This record gives sequence, structure tokens and C-alpha cells, in this order.
Amino acid sequence: MIIFKDNAITVFQSVLYKTNSTIIKTDDVLLVVDPSWLPNEIIGMRHYVEDNRGKRDVYLIFTHSDYDHIIGYKAFKDIKTIASEEFISNPNKDIIIDQIKNFDDHYYITRDYEIAYPEINYSVREDGQRLNIGDTCLTFYKAPGHTKDSIFTVIDNLNLLIAGDYCSDIEFPFIYYSSTEYEKTLSKLNQIIGIHEVQTLIPGHGSILCDVNMMQDIQLRSSEYIKQLKFSIANGLDDDLENFVDTIPFPQSHKKSHKDNIKQILTEVMEKS
Repeated sequence: MIIFKDNAITVFQSVLYKTNSTIIKTDDVLLVVDPSWLPNEIIGMRHYVEDNRGKRDVYLIFTHSDYDHIIGYKAFKDIKTIASEEFISNPNKDIIIDQIKNFDDHYYITRDYEIAYPEINYSVREDGQRLNIGDTCLTFYKAPGHTKDSIFTVIDNLNLLIAGDYCSDIEFPFIYYSSTEYEKTLSKLNQIIGIHEVQTLIPGHGSILCDVNMMQDIQLRSSEYIKQLKFSIANGLDDDLENFVDTIPFPQSHKKSHKDNIKQILTEVMEKS
């Protein structure tokens, strides 16, 4: 289902987890971001690309290596790929592919393309790294925290920020890699929004944000969530954020993620001691 469209940006949202896959069309290039989830959804994106590519090169951008964000990789032909250097060196590639296969087996899903971990043509090594494709300029930033290999992508010509699994209006932080790095990334996100005069932010899940105040509000709430969680753990307090989880959409699913965050932070504390 297309949930957002203007002259350059088309956002397809899956029925699963409100996952966003974005296609950006400029005079120079077609950019496809995190094609996901179900075969008919990905086929729709493939048809859109075929109908609109013309003489443009097609680039697939992977914001991070969670299996739902790479599941559509091989559905597209004659493409170039972009991801972080940590994405390339991820030691868990086989586990991620097994997650896709297990998902498809569980729901009896068949696909008309191969399942594979993406091979990357252009790696993001540092903050502020740029890629110019004709007159289209992409600027990349490392964004560790949710995963080690996450990145932000800014399309400067469009004042557009693709945020991966950050800044969602329906999720609080899911901390798979590091709470400390997550906090740093949230601070960086706020800076990027200002530096690039971001007008549109596309998260991995949830609503497209076209209001800077809302972007900053979600960033602040995410930071406050991690801060409060760390305070409760450090002071041996009973977890007081369960009520918070109940106030957001899909609380039954998010309660598990909240408990996983507690385990992650406890692991970080033990590693430091």
C-alpha cells in the first residue's frame, strides 16, 4: 500500500509491522530503500521500478541488516547497492538468511527470487560521506545503537532523511546493539535535521514525518525512554515504564521489546563491571 507520494518520493508500507519501503525518483537515479516484506508487496515495488527507471541507474540502500529490511534484495535486477561497512562485515549473515527462510517456511511463503544477503557496491565508512549521482547528492551518517550497522541517508536535493529504525511514531527504541551508542545516534539525528534543513523524515516503521517539531519530539521521547530505563536499572527500582508501554500502539508486542531492552542494558552493565 502506498502511504505517501509526491513528485519524487513514493513510500510503500507493508501490512506487517507498518514497515516502510521507499522509492525515490530523481532526474538521475532511482533509489530503493529496504524493500520489504511479502512477495506481492515486493513485486509491486519491482513493477514500479521497471515502469519508472528509464535510463536511470537503480540503487538499493539498506539502512541496516535486520532481516525484514533486506528480504527483497534479489527481487531487483541490474542494480547497485549501498550499506555501511559494518553491514558488509556482519558476522551473522547466515543467521539473518535463516531468519528469512524460517519466516517464509512458517507462513508457507514462496518467492520468485533467491534469498541472499546483499552484496554491497558502495560502503559507508564515515559520517558526512557523500555520493553524487548526476545532480543527486546523498549524504550518509553512521547510526549505531539499534544495530551496529545502521545508517542515516540524506537526499540533499529533497531535504529528505531516511532514518531506518529510528524516530518512529509507533515504536520506542529497540536496542539490539548498544544503549550508549543509541543515545549518541539520537543526538546526532537532531543535529542532522538542523544541518540539512530536513523537511521530510521516513522511519523504518510508522508514519512519514513532515513536521520538524514532531521529529524532534520523537527524538526527545526516545532519549528520555532510555534515560529512565537506565535510571531504574541503576537504582534497583521496580521497572516503572510498563504503564508507558501500555500507552503506545500494539502494547502486547512492545512489552516483549521493552523486556529485551532491559536485558540488553543489564548485559552492558555486567560487561562494564
